[in-house]
Amino acid sequence: MPADDAIDGALDSAPEGDESSGSAFFVQSLARGLAVIDAFDADHSALSLMDVSRRTGINRAAARRFVLTLAQLGYLRPEGRNFVLTSKVLNLGYAYLSALGMPELAVPHLRALAEAVGESSFLSILEGDETVCVASVPMRRIWSISLNVGTRLPAVAMASGRVLLAAKGDDWIDGYLASSDIRQFTPRTIVDRKALHAELTHIREQGWAMVDREFEEGVRTMAVPVRDRLGNVSAAVSVSKLVGTSDAETAVAEILPPLRAAGQAIEADLRKRL
Repeated sequence: MPADDAIDGALDSAPEGDESSGSAFFVQSLARGLAVIDAFDADHSALSLMDVSRRTGINRAAARRFVLTLAQLGYLRPEGRNFVLTSKVLNLGYAYLSALGMPELAVPHLRALAEAVGESSFLSILEGDETVCVASVPMRRIWSISLNVGTRLPAVAMASGRVLLAAKGDDWIDGYLASSDIRQFTPRTIVDRKALHAELTHIREQGWAMVDREFEEGVRTMAVPVRDRLGNVSAAVSVSKLVGTSDAETAVAEILPPLRAAGQAIEADLRKRL
């Protein structure tokens, strides 16, 4: 079956409707097209036209046009009456990572760190209330979720997230904690906002963070900041380890020196490039 026929077969015959225009500087069609891509995730890997409309809030007629356009551009492909993302979507993320530059520089140092401590290593940045993994060197899986490039996790409950949050000013942190939805992931998760602010202040002073079984039972994570050429904290390097293999004090002694060395090596390479 020709590609266009397959696409048309996955779409209903609803008439196309007019879109309202946004402001002079806001392209509503672009925003809606991106919303269609964002509608797909691990729990919604295949969506019908009705699903897309429901998850994006776009009326069905407009959703039809966006889905058809994305399919013709190669970002979606039909599977029966559903659609799935294609690998071409990865080009969007690759463009971001290429522009960021840091992941490419970080990978050799993450690999050396992972080999030194025998655990997976990660590079993360802060976006809103979440950390986003932009580079990783997996050694073994100890989390119940897969921590891959692009994985988003709640910043306030992660060692990398706390390092990134701690770099902000106190007033910013107060506003952030006041407006954030702080969840209880395990019995050890710090949810009290005053306690969290005190923890972030402590992290800022000592220069590293450890989250001990707060996000997932049995997992301890440590992180250090990565600073750009202006001295601003722009990323965090982290290592995760099973708690049963050592106590917290031993884990700090074993992991913190190579962790700091990796962060400093990434910073040095960033300065060289710039």
